Amino acid sequence: MAKIKITQVKSIIDRSERQKKTIEALGLKKLNATVEVEATPQILGMVNKVNHLVKVEEVK
Repeated sequence: MAKIKITQVKSIIDRSERQKKTIEALGLKKLNATVEVEATPQILGMVNKVNHLVKVEEVK
């Protein structure tokens, strides 16, 4: 399965609790933090919900 690199590029201050928990569930703890995860349908759905807060890159 493909891997993706997710980087948080915007703050979660003044965001809904749901978005904050989604960012936390992705493994991002602070601004400019990066995690590398498998591109499962569950992860892609979470990324889609917070796509305005993160940057996604495909890892080769």
